[in-house]
Amino acid sequence: MADEKKKTTKKADAAKASGEKAEAKKAAKKDDAKASKTESKKPAAKKESKAAKKPAAKKDSKAKGKEKKAAKGKKEPAKKAKAKKPTAPPVVKAKARYVRIAPRKARLIADQVRGMDIESARALLQFSPRGAAHPIHKLINSAAANAENNHDLIGDEMRVASITVDEGPTLRRFRPRAMGRATPINKRTSHIAVALTPVED
Repeated sequence: MADEKKKTTKKADAAKASGEKAEAKKAAKKDDAKASKTESKKPAAKKESKAAKKPAAKKDSKAKGKEKKAAKGKKEPAKKAKAKKPTAPPVVKAKARYVRIAPRKARLIADQVRGMDIESARALLQFSPRGAAHPIHKLINSAAANAENNHDLIGDEMRVASITVDEGPTLRRFRPRAMGRATPINKRTSHIAVALTPVED
């Protein structure tokens, strides 16, 4: 009987030991599973924190951008106010077209008059022996009258800013010559343009 009891107690002890080992293994497995779950949760939490931080950073950058734009918008009017330049003096123009004189001859007078004040130009043209002086004199007087009537300026206080002579259409004629021949005659015309500006003090 004693031998049988010893055998049963040994078996029970072995079963208890095996049960305890199994329980220890199960507990270890549970601990491992919990640890793995917590590790898997941590990166998600990190991602969430990063995602939460990003919109805030974006909002901050947007706010900074808006502030910069507002600052630029405030500075621009000041720049525009500084950039205002003094207005250019008015330019009074007059043209004479189809003047019956060659451009080459008219340019000789135009070069003399260019840049002069109106009084000295009138004096030069009045006493010039060249044929082109008369139409150019009339044209300068016309430009001075335009300045007085259209722009409320004083005609005698102007100067010849620019004067140009362009070639107009050529009238082709023929002259009879000896032995029944004919030679061509080209009667050239000019387009003259004058621009006057007030004399700077």
